[in-house]
Amino acid sequence: FTSVKLSSLRRHLKTHSDEKRHRCHLCPKAFRTATLLHNHVNTHTGNKPHKCSECDTAFVTRGELSRHRRYKHTLEKPFKCTICEYSSVEASKMRRHVRSHTGERPYPCHLCSYASKDAYKLKRHMLTHTGEKRYECYVCQARFTQSGTMKIHMLQKHGENVPKHQCPHCSTSLSRKSDLGVHLRNLHSYMEEAVKCRDCEAAFHERYAFLQHRKTHRNEKRFKCAQCSCTCNQ
Repeated sequence: FTSVKLSSLRRHLKTHSDEKRHRCHLCPKAFRTATLLHNHVNTHTGNKPHKCSECDTAFVTRGELSRHRRYKHTLEKPFKCTICEYSSVEASKMRRHVRSHTGERPYPCHLCSYASKDAYKLKRHMLTHTGEKRYECYVCQARFTQSGTMKIHMLQKHGENVPKHQCPHCSTSLSRKSDLGVHLRNLHSYMEEAVKCRDCEAAFHERYAFLQHRKTHRNEKRFKCAQCSCTCNQ
């Protein structure tokens, strides 16, 4: 990390510190900076000071407002991958995407060999060790460690009680119409600029077709050692 401003460097250095001096007076949580604490207290009070100028929505933080405007109004994707055509609304999503090129998994589990590309997936993985089951089926009260597992249970065990929205382009079936809309936009919408496979000459204008194609390279070992017979896929 480099910055032309000393204040920015000091702010960045706090991200490497575990010190959390700013404590919430309404719950046990503590934060590194006063700004983070202020945003947190707003979640208690319901105060949403950052209002969208184009609709009636308001948000706790300026960052949430910026994301909302990009997703709902400007459709801007300012973060662009330097390796492929992917672009993103959020910097965090771009960092996660770049790891699909580099193979980096910076979030290791301290209890097994699992490592993840992002912190959320590691947090979800840790539930397999703790046995915590946070997701409950509202029909039979069965509990699950992951929301995806619960959704599969709902469709398989209580299919008659759960509306099914079948994707017209693939075998995916979703319980909510809004989820189907997200699925269609993310995987089956036409992309003007084709996504190119990094392992061959193939290119695709639909993300679903690209992901299906990537599976054909999954077990390939393209990298050969010049000194022995060892081959690797990375």
